[in-house]
Amino acid sequence: MEPIKTQKEYQTYVDKKSPNSPILKNCFNAFWVGGLICSIGQIILNICKDRGLDTQMSGTVVSIILIGISAFLTGLNIFNKIGKFAGAGSLIPITGFANSIVSPAMEYKSEGYVMGVGGKMFTVAGPVLVFGISASILVGIIYLIFNTQSITFV
Repeated sequence: MEPIKTQKEYQTYVDKKSPNSPILKNCFNAFWVGGLICSIGQIILNICKDRGLDTQMSGTVVSIILIGISAFLTGLNIFNKIGKFAGAGSLIPITGFANSIVSPAMEYKSEGYVMGVGGKMFTVAGPVLVFGISASILVGIIYLIFNTQSITFV
């Protein structure tokens, strides 16, 4: 086989060797698994409301339970299998975020609790946290400026 000389030849080679992904099947699996996770969250929310909790407290309980379940399933290596099967459907923000924190922590546990677990736990989630916190501070400052100047938004 002769060496690849151009980017176009390389792309043709990669396209020939790469298997076609079943897009419809992947979309269907992502849809029903993501829907199932959301349905479980809705069932928990309804149970909390039936027990007398207000909407905000019920939402907090749902978030805590879904984070706990996804962290537990990540620890048992089940969440990764769900992720391979469902793709983006398993990455509903709260469950995917919990998985992104627990996975590196488990992977680097052998390096110790401080440098391994503590140091690597936020390698994936860290930039998301930094961006989210920075954006919320920026929005808060902008809101404060407009609020003190009596400028209202409709």
